[in-house]
Amino acid sequence: MATTAQLFEEPFDADEYIERLAWRTPGGGSKGGAEAFDPKRLLDEFENHIEELKQLDERIQRRVEKLEHQCHREAKEFAHKVQDLQRSNQVAFQHFQELDEHISYVATKVCHLGDQLEGVNTPRQRAVEAQRLMTYFNEFLDGDLRSDVFNNPDKIKEAADIIQKLHLIAQELPFDRFADVKAKIASKYHDLERQLIQEFTAAQRRGEIGRMREVAAVLLHFKGYAHCVDVYIKQCQEGAYLRNDVFEDTAGLIQRVNKQVGEVFSSPETVMAKLIQNIFENKLQAHIKEKLDETRHSDVEQYLKNLYDLYTKTTALATKLTEFNLGSDKHTFLSKLIKSIFSSYLESYIDMEREYLRTRGAMILQRYYDSKNHQKRPIGTGSIQELKERFRQRTNLALGPSIDTHGETFLSPELVVNLLQETRHAFERCHRLSDPSDLPKNAFSIFLLLVDHLCVEHIDYALEIGLSAIPSSDAKNANLYFLDVVQQANSIFHLFDKQFNDQLMPLISSSPKLAECLHKKKEVIEQMEVKLDIGIDRTINCMVGQMKHILATEQKKTDFRPEDENNVMIQYTTACSKVCAYVSRQVEHVRKSMDGKNVDTVLTELGVRFHRLIHEHLQQYSYSSMGGMLAICDVAEYRRCAKDFRVPLVLQLFDTLHALCNLLVVAPDNLKQVCSGEQLTNLDRNLLHAFVQLRVDYRSARLGRHFS
Repeated sequence: MATTAQLFEEPFDADEYIERLAWRTPGGGSKGGAEAFDPKRLLDEFENHIEELKQLDERIQRRVEKLEHQCHREAKEFAHKVQDLQRSNQVAFQHFQELDEHISYVATKVCHLGDQLEGVNTPRQRAVEAQRLMTYFNEFLDGDLRSDVFNNPDKIKEAADIIQKLHLIAQELPFDRFADVKAKIASKYHDLERQLIQEFTAAQRRGEIGRMREVAAVLLHFKGYAHCVDVYIKQCQEGAYLRNDVFEDTAGLIQRVNKQVGEVFSSPETVMAKLIQNIFENKLQAHIKEKLDETRHSDVEQYLKNLYDLYTKTTALATKLTEFNLGSDKHTFLSKLIKSIFSSYLESYIDMEREYLRTRGAMILQRYYDSKNHQKRPIGTGSIQELKERFRQRTNLALGPSIDTHGETFLSPELVVNLLQETRHAFERCHRLSDPSDLPKNAFSIFLLLVDHLCVEHIDYALEIGLSAIPSSDAKNANLYFLDVVQQANSIFHLFDKQFNDQLMPLISSSPKLAECLHKKKEVIEQMEVKLDIGIDRTINCMVGQMKHILATEQKKTDFRPEDENNVMIQYTTACSKVCAYVSRQVEHVRKSMDGKNVDTVLTELGVRFHRLIHEHLQQYSYSSMGGMLAICDVAEYRRCAKDFRVPLVLQLFDTLHALCNLLVVAPDNLKQVCSGEQLTNLDRNLLHAFVQLRVDYRSARLGRHFS
């Protein structure tokens, strides 16, 4: 195995190297078995290989020393070269400094010489220019314009420069001596000015931007430069308004001419501002005036819509125009243009808005009542009416005969949507068209109209009609529609509240009007809640009255004292069955008509009165043993019906009543024990005694002794 440096390159594994060496040695590996293994031969091979490794190490060491010596020698040579370069660089830097000083000296001399030449040349040029102007002035003085510059159309630019200077000079000359020449110069001045404007107009029509720029630069020093700008503005609008949308046409026109104005005029922001002002004060103002004046007195609704749309489009256009260079204060500039167009319309806007809403709301209401063939009843506001209202709130009694509405609630979701829709549009217009300082006040006035039409004229009126339609508590087979009124009024007020939060609040949230709006809303809610409470209470009274009527007509005294004690086949009485059916219908009606905690509140009140009625009803009869069992069955059915209320208090009351009915059937000896039971122990002894007295065997069994 030849020994070379390549064998020891990374990655090197010494164990693997020894194994490979032993394997290559005859008799040194496992090949041939244990008999073929020759340790002496392997040892000789290892010793020889170690000698070869030593020789290889010496060769490598000599080579490393040689390379190190060569590296030191080259490093010294490189250091010498760097020193030589540094010395050369230093010499070059010194030469550069000397050259820089010499250039500065020469430049100073040249500047000084230039100043001297300019000092000599400037007066000379002025003299030459003055002589040239005097020559041209003499031609005007003689009345004979011989110079080619005044007669050659191709030299109009040079002629314009001369005549502009002569015009300035002529203005300083005394009028009495030079009146004639001043008139000639002025005439030539205006003639050249007219020619330049005509040339500019022709170049604009040909689309020659370079020529337009040249002529505009010449006219810049003339009084007619403003007229040149006017001509440009007028001509660039020709053919620009071909569509029906003047706002889109305007935006497109400005977009097109913006680049051209920057290339032609030296102050493009001034020209762009003048162009926009011209469009606003002429094209837009005429369009807006035409649109608004044709409907202002004939169709207020369309007028308000047009005003909103036109103002919105105009402000949107102004927003687009802020992208262009119109000077430093372009926002104020555009705001003034908009104000100049719309100021006369915006001043009267809120008055027209209120009048429109007042008329529109009244029309929507009247149209609804006409569709129902209903003549609105006047709701009195005098002292007698107020006295009746207070008396009704305190006594909960109907004052005057009830009216039959035939199930009509006089509440219309369609009417409400129409009113809210009109008000929403009014709020949107108010937000857009009102001055920021007047916005809260205007929004509040719109809100008051909504309250008047929706809450007072519609909901409150429906509640008044609903209250008047509630029959007396002793009416038979009465139809109770007030809960339907409650349901619809509740739904309507949710819509009203949503508009209050979504539309009105953003307009007044940061103003003192917020407190007024919240107070007004609270006042309206409280007024309606009072009437709703009165109506619900009277409706419950009617329900209880209907139950009382069923019990009075269906319950017989013999129900609880049957003639044949051993032949009672019914589970509960007919009166109980009909009352439970009626109560279940009313509970379901309440659940459909109310929401949230109001359901539990109303059902609790109904349940308590239902229990009181049954409790008082049962105390009107005397009970045999089998009659008492039937009474217990009735109360069990009443209790099952009470579970539909889902009110723990009502169920507890009927549980107690069921326990009291057990006193009607318990054996006399067990009576005292039952009275001490868990459900009866906390009740008044007089109440227990009263129930026991209802038993037919009260005297014969001497049951009174248990309460003495």
